[in-house]
Amino acid sequence: MSLSIRNQIPGTVASVTPGEVMATVKVRLDGGQEITAAITREAVRELGIAEGSAVRTLIKSTEVALATGAVGGLSIRNRIPGTVTEVATGGAMAGVKVAVAGGELTAAITRDAVEDLGLAAGSEVTALIKSTEIALAAS
Repeated sequence: MSLSIRNQIPGTVASVTPGEVMATVKVRLDGGQEITAAITREAVRELGIAEGSAVRTLIKSTEVALATGAVGGLSIRNRIPGTVTEVATGGAMAGVKVAVAGGELTAAITRDAVEDLGLAAGSEVTALIKSTEIALAAS
């Protein structure tokens, strides 16, 4: 199956913590980072997700925010450091490619944000992704 989601990073399930309706799934990405996804318990069951399972994390580029400084006081669990490799600006929006350990993330942010943050190839950033915005695919 081909998907339009640009960010597809492979990993291995480190843990599954079930709740009433939702579960949090911690995934160790191939680059060593840990990322948390909040998905339904039904999805965990249907996909056969368990500790040790191979999965792909799927993240829409519009759900990736970027920070250039220290990040604190946020509820966002997923904070992945990286380096900007490319900035493609259009009229109102920009696509920013970020090299992270084991892969690449693309963030779709406003052109104004690119300018305000001074983003260019070589900029050090932290990608911020809410756990509820991460989907998982069984490998």
